[in-house]
Amino acid sequence: MRNNASFRINRAGAATSSIDARRIFNRLSLASAVTLALTASYTDDALATPKSWAEGRILVQTKAGLSDTELDKVLKSHNGKAIGHIRQINLHLVQVPPHAEEAVARALANNPHVKFAELDMQVEAEQIPNDPNYASAWHLPKIQAPTAWDSSQGNNVTIAILDTGVDASHPDLIGQLVTGWNSASGNADTADIYGHGTKVAGTAAATTNNGIGVAGVAGAARIMPVRVTNDPSGYAYWSSIANGLAWAADHGARVANISYEATGSSSIASAAQYLQGKGGVTVVAAGNSGADPGYSDSPYMISVSATASNDTKASWSNFGYFVDVAAPGVNIWTTTNGGSYGAVSGTSFSSPVTAGVVALMIAANPSLSPTVLEEILENTADDLGSAGRDTYYGYGRVNAAAAVQTAMQAQNIDNQAPSVTITAPSSNSTVAGIATVDVSATDDIGVTRVVLFANGTQVAEDTTSPFGFSWDTTTQTDGSATLVAYGYDAAGNQGLSQGVTVTVDNVPEPNVVDTTPPTVSIKNMGVRGKAMKFEINASDNVGVTLTSCFVDGQLLGASTTESLDCNWNINKLKGSFTISATAEDAAGNTSTTSMQVNL
Repeated sequence: MRNNASFRINRAGAATSSIDARRIFNRLSLASAVTLALTASYTDDALATPKSWAEGRILVQTKAGLSDTELDKVLKSHNGKAIGHIRQINLHLVQVPPHAEEAVARALANNPHVKFAELDMQVEAEQIPNDPNYASAWHLPKIQAPTAWDSSQGNNVTIAILDTGVDASHPDLIGQLVTGWNSASGNADTADIYGHGTKVAGTAAATTNNGIGVAGVAGAARIMPVRVTNDPSGYAYWSSIANGLAWAADHGARVANISYEATGSSSIASAAQYLQGKGGVTVVAAGNSGADPGYSDSPYMISVSATASNDTKASWSNFGYFVDVAAPGVNIWTTTNGGSYGAVSGTSFSSPVTAGVVALMIAANPSLSPTVLEEILENTADDLGSAGRDTYYGYGRVNAAAAVQTAMQAQNIDNQAPSVTITAPSSNSTVAGIATVDVSATDDIGVTRVVLFANGTQVAEDTTSPFGFSWDTTTQTDGSATLVAYGYDAAGNQGLSQGVTVTVDNVPEPNVVDTTPPTVSIKNMGVRGKAMKFEINASDNVGVTLTSCFVDGQLLGASTTESLDCNWNINKLKGSFTISATAEDAAGNTSTTSMQVNL
């Protein structure tokens, strides 16, 4: 669940620790008021109706170890085809027939080699219309940011802004930017296509102590623009967000902000878990529908609802058990596309306020694990609403000063190894073909990865829970095989499962050649009226497939069973006749017997 590789930041952050943080805030407030008075008023436009999900495309995460060949077999049976792969989280983009997305996703979700299958939903940036005349950065003193700045301003911490891009020439952002990525098109174009990402970036980390504009919560942090959409209306697909999050994790982000309603996506949760395994924290907007969407609480994402200046939940903010904390999200003054400033509202902005606080905490104590950081953030929040955790505010509205002070004093000691158990297959069972292996791995802090071995040879590694594998048993010699699984946490502690011994049986039964012919007999049952009746009986070591009766070589009757009754019309017949019976088995072996009849 945490980092098992150290982070190294090569670019030095702006140093302002020698300056009194409260004077910085006061100076910025005055400068912002003057600047804002000279700029045009700014109001966000409500977005159009969302387009729902990608036509002809779904997202599928398979168990670790499933080969491309086997995946193709699984998909082909549903007229699907893999068209992309986010390798860090083993997430496949799958092409399916248009209008069949829901049906195919449901069917694949029941496949034993698939962890989950979901629609590639299209979601909107979580901003709403607002009052552009409110020109005070009220949210900073509300969360006690000026006090927190005395100890931390976010130096050497990179915040990934997964959004519509960032205006790289904005005077309050230009000094903060590091190299970013466009996960929607796979290139380096991170220009803000819609304007939303620039507002989010400024809320989290607009430069402090530069005498202009506004102050971000973590004004000395670095901003990594990760553009997740090429849609000029700001909509983004879950696949692009998950891909961008995995990219940010691989390029040094310690905090990631997603100002889209992303809590309900298994794909994004897997990418957030991947970032968490590298020591990073993912913060997401709760959404602006004013409803409880019924999401489960994610252990990999911090979901944030929005509050107003009087510490009440904004009427349009989503709520529910999934909300971890609340943060200011009404009339937040920030940077806008084209070098200007404006007031904005939405959980899109309560989310980067929180991301900024997390960056302050990390800068104050870089050794803290993501789980400890979240615990401190929640435990130091100002309790609002019902006592304790509730569905409106989670653990409360974030308090930057208390969070930073607690982070500075916290220790990140983890000596406990994960507990690992192979739950399937069971010991002494027989396996063949592609066998599923399920592993339960738990830890006091969190499991970052599980590695499966068969007879000492690594099968695969899984970095996302629930941990599961697709083991190609044909790579193993038939006979006894012992499975063991190792679980690792961010501190490098290793847990080992007990061995599970199974029997691999992929060799087909030998093809035994049948050379033994059947036996066959004839019994004369006598004459009844004008007919003579014969009973034919046959037997074989494997099985009789055909029994036949003949008179002088002419077929009288046949059966596919071992017995046959033959009725021979003897009316007006005289002389000597030969009655014969033949039995045949599946291998083509035959036997014949005969008897003479005189009339």
